[in-house]
Amino acid sequence: MTDDGIVDTLAVVGPRLRTAREQRGATLTDVSRATGISLSTLSRIETGRRKPTLEVLLQLAKAYGISLDELAGTVPAAAGPRMPMPQRPGDDKVVLPLTRYVGGLHAHKHVLPAIDAPPARPRQVSHNGYEWLCVLYGRLWLALGEQDLVLGAGEVAEFDTRTAHGVANAGPGGPVEYLIMFGPQGERLRQRTPALGRGAR
Repeated sequence: MTDDGIVDTLAVVGPRLRTAREQRGATLTDVSRATGISLSTLSRIETGRRKPTLEVLLQLAKAYGISLDELAGTVPAAAGPRMPMPQRPGDDKVVLPLTRYVGGLHAHKHVLPAIDAPPARPRQVSHNGYEWLCVLYGRLWLALGEQDLVLGAGEVAEFDTRTAHGVANAGPGGPVEYLIMFGPQGERLRQRTPALGRGAR
């Protein structure tokens, strides 16, 4: 591999680590506690402000249940179950990756369990990227910046993830299932067919 190839590979490792972490529903704090790597180091690696050492990469690859080749983008991510990351207390959300590749635009399904009482406003996070969200079942509370939206089955939202955002089950009545398409580098869905009316043939 040339020097330029090494630089290019290191440049994509941070976003791939962030994608692998988010696919498992883990926060930087969760990963820090599980690996012993400091929070600031993890943050700087994910944002490209620090090059990871081999020791750190090995620790993170083991924590996420992926290979170094997957992080470097030299092989497709293997299908099958992944090692679960530690969950925050009371966080029962299930995240099911639907794409095999660690980098680039990817999809996953989220399931929020049923609740018995009105929820608190969702905890918000922000990070680089762009997200498309579609509710499959139930009612989802999306806190997007200062806005509070309740989305029902079949409703869609898309937003720049640099805007603070968070989700929760909107209230008693059953679980919530939704799909997310996420572009860590700001990739968006592109429509290639014209919108057709119901009566179109």
